[in-house]
Amino acid sequence: MTDEVDYEALPPNAGTLVNMLAGALAGISEHAVMYPVDSIKTRMQVFSASPVAVYSGVGNAFARISSTEGMRALWRGVSSVILGAGPAHAVHFGTLEAVKELAGNAGSQPWLATSLAGASATIASDALMNPFDVIKQRMQIHKSEFRSVLTCARVVLRNEGFGAFYVSYPTTLAISIPFNAIQFTVYDQVKRVMNPRLEYSPSTHITAGAVAGAIAAAVTTPLDVAKTILQTRGTAHDPELRNVRGMLDALRVIWARDGLKGYSRGLTPRVLTIMPSTALCWLSYEFFKAAIRTD
Repeated sequence: MTDEVDYEALPPNAGTLVNMLAGALAGISEHAVMYPVDSIKTRMQVFSASPVAVYSGVGNAFARISSTEGMRALWRGVSSVILGAGPAHAVHFGTLEAVKELAGNAGSQPWLATSLAGASATIASDALMNPFDVIKQRMQIHKSEFRSVLTCARVVLRNEGFGAFYVSYPTTLAISIPFNAIQFTVYDQVKRVMNPRLEYSPSTHITAGAVAGAIAAAVTTPLDVAKTILQTRGTAHDPELRNVRGMLDALRVIWARDGLKGYSRGLTPRVLTIMPSTALCWLSYEFFKAAIRTD
């Protein structure tokens, strides 16, 4: 009689490659679907002297961008995300599963193993994704001069040097490590409460992913504003913004210009983006993980 397959336990001959492929497919699905809302988040976080580029909310941004630039403007730069998201998420989920298994075998508590795995996965994947994220945001901003990923990369490299692609990396890690530690821990706990048998359950994966993403997004929004300032500094006309040196400097500038409310810029579209994105990402990941596995 054939033993029942444990959904959570992939067979040895599937292993890391399956997790990486599932992660890549999940990452592309996640970013492509929610990209227009992410574009609005970027625009709301950029300090602009032009009143045309200042939006009071997500609905206002959709209406004004669609009427003045066309809806296609909200998809500008999506190719950079697609190019980077697949490999980055493959590395992310491959590292996640490998570290979680190692930590589990070492006798760590489940929550500690999950948090350690999430943080480790983030350090690896963000190193790969950061340049693509810089290019994406340069293409998303109001009146961006760029229509091609390669052109944008070439111009940034020529004018600002290679360091421009990584000036925000420490800030990205400062966001991503707590974000993913929170996300993976909340996801794992909610999933276990809703689905104690750990069976394949789309409704569980969607709900747990959405809750985890919303909490993690809200907590890390202030640092995300600082990251956007750093990644778009080369397009700023204001000398102070153009010469922001790092995360603490960006946080100082935000406080000086907009006070406490400046740290919540883009909060709503960030949560709106990440909630369904994480829900879709985890649903896609769990689906591909189950579908690709071999007996």
